[in-house]
Amino acid sequence: MTMTVKVASRTHQGYVRKRNEDSYRQGEWLYAVADGLGGHVAGDIASSTAIDAIKPYDRPMQAEELASSLGRAINEASEALRRKVREDRKLAGMGTTLVALLRSGGNAVVANVGDSRAYVIRRRGSSVNTLLQISEDHTYEHLVANAEIVPNLREKLSRFLDGRNDGRSPDLTPIQLHPGDRILLCSDGLSSYVPHEQVRATLDSDRSPGEIADELVALALNQGGQDNVTVIVIDVT
Repeated sequence: MTMTVKVASRTHQGYVRKRNEDSYRQGEWLYAVADGLGGHVAGDIASSTAIDAIKPYDRPMQAEELASSLGRAINEASEALRRKVREDRKLAGMGTTLVALLRSGGNAVVANVGDSRAYVIRRRGSSVNTLLQISEDHTYEHLVANAEIVPNLREKLSRFLDGRNDGRSPDLTPIQLHPGDRILLCSDGLSSYVPHEQVRATLDSDRSPGEIADELVALALNQGGQDNVTVIVIDVT
């Protein structure tokens, strides 16, 4: 069986931020969302630098190469950030999250650093299909006991790309692709503001990836558009 995909991407600055610090890649084999860190310098430069660095890995490869190739891609993104800071010290402190999917046939690997997310919903004609989060947010909520009693600690990032080597490696998660799967990659401008059930219900429809992507961005904006929002919707056929 030959696996093909239909893909749509959307990004929006939102209504509060002064610029869009999200970047994305909608390739043929590689798809990625990077979210430059708000409150830091040059988040837009950080995210676009990371996306540019991984573009050479958007090429056909064997399934057994996916994990090692995507791991190298993330490492090269980190190296690219390090070079940027070395060339211009005013960029010191910039950083970005990154979530990416690299596919080969019916196989794929998801990589994530930070709290940009990957989801999959497997639509099999049932009345309610489950939305599964593939990635795990790299926040202190998952590392520190009683994080909920410390103000703002739960949401604080414990891992992101900023050119340093200590603890910046990605999680790599292999997944099997099946016809009917719909995969979502998104920045936290969606996941932090739109309730999980609304995201699930939107994805669980027969509309096209482009229509779904438009609706997801609209949902985030309806919540006040407090952050940049970027989505990539991938249908496996």
